[in-house]
Amino acid sequence: MVKFMLKCFLLVFVLFFGVLFGMQQANDGMKKMKGYNDPQLYSAFQVEEGKSGTEASVLGQKVTSHDLEQKKKQLEEMKAFNMFSNIGKKISDVVTNLFSEITNKLFN
Repeated sequence: MVKFMLKCFLLVFVLFFGVLFGMQQANDGMKKMKGYNDPQLYSAFQVEEGKSGTEASVLGQKVTSHDLEQKKKQLEEMKAFNMFSNIGKKISDVVTNLFSEITNKLFN
């Protein structure tokens, strides 16, 4: 089981970076095809050292830890309702209670 999970994680890791590499190659190809450097064509993934520390951008949008904290706070404030999550929790509670009752009756 551990080997299987390790293989799966390795495969996902390789495919993820393969997608990023392919997007970067497509971006370079677009620049070569146009013949000039268009500022509207962003790189797929960039990491730069700035005054405030390391800054990353994915598909032209800057990603900082401050942005992630704001999004987390916003989601907590919204208290988003996910119907499927609630249904899944209820089903798991019912199944857990059912099997615990069955095991209690069989072994007690």
